[in-house]
Amino acid sequence: MAYIRNKKVSFNYEILETFEAGAVLYGHEVKAVRAGKGSLVGSYIIFRDGEAYLKGATITPYQEKNTHESYNQERERKLLLSKKEITKIEKELNTAGLTVVPISLYNKKSKIKLEIALVRGKKKEDKRETLKKRDSKRTIERLLKQR
Repeated sequence: MAYIRNKKVSFNYEILETFEAGAVLYGHEVKAVRAGKGSLVGSYIIFRDGEAYLKGATITPYQEKNTHESYNQERERKLLLSKKEITKIEKELNTAGLTVVPISLYNKKSKIKLEIALVRGKKKEDKRETLKKRDSKRTIERLLKQR
């Protein structure tokens, strides 16, 4: 069950490979994520000094009045990946047109995990094709319901 999902990923990008990463969060951030208070839209993953970081994700405070004044909702959050995974992803990123984006924040054995994906951007034609497929699927389902 995903607490926070980035719905635009499958529309804007072609997903090539997915990875599971742990996220370093504060306690009140974990509570906020479990309550679904956050957004992954517009966020991305950067690599620096052999480590991965989530940038641009917003996790709003769980309780506004009990949150510290200096809390930054869009702070950089460190991701926990193995060295092997980091080197593999960095190697793939050197290929033109690829990037890494978060797909969802979810729970796994009482730990908050982040599903990230190695993606390639879709062109306008591909997006139109996706919309056509979605519309045709809806019309088919509508016709089957009427019977």
